[in-house]
Amino acid sequence: MAGIDENIVREFFEINGFFVRQLNKYQVQSRKKRDSEEIDMLAENPSAIRQEPGDLNFSLSSSDLKGIARALIAVRPWHTSVFSVATMKSSKGLFNFLRKSALSGLGAPPDGTSIFKILVIPNLPKNIAEKSKSVEFLKAKGVDGVITYPTMLGEIMDYVKVNNNYSKSDFLQTLRILKNYGFIADTQLDLFKK
Repeated sequence: MAGIDENIVREFFEINGFFVRQLNKYQVQSRKKRDSEEIDMLAENPSAIRQEPGDLNFSLSSSDLKGIARALIAVRPWHTSVFSVATMKSSKGLFNFLRKSALSGLGAPPDGTSIFKILVIPNLPKNIAEKSKSVEFLKAKGVDGVITYPTMLGEIMDYVKVNNNYSKSDFLQTLRILKNYGFIADTQLDLFKK
């Protein structure tokens, strides 16, 4: 996985008050991944208003993250495809992060809360019936929620202000510079379309 994909995910969670830990600093290429290498990140939110997975939207946004205390995150940056049921069925290893052997390495949370299992994907299908099938398939596999790149990027762009200096984050600083020179416009409501 490319570094920028994980940076986007990390920034999104950190903006929303999470402490994020990347479990492996390397990418496995020449051998099969061990179960312990299937989870990309672990995120903890010390100020979470704890909720159960069924109480939150399946397609997560910033407002949903307030209800998550601890999450494991698997990042699948396949930016050229949509996660349809057919794509998921043909993708080997997509759900390896949900194996008991992968989860057992995390240990039990000290406060007894459950670990929310999040899959970061490019997008869900636009067709309502296909989207519903994909969501049901993901739930059946054990995924508690998904976050899409359009959701993360939109919320990060709204967060970045041109008058702030984000020198500790190359990604946020790049977005700030692009916004400052008009390459990225602030999202706004078009109330008076002609």
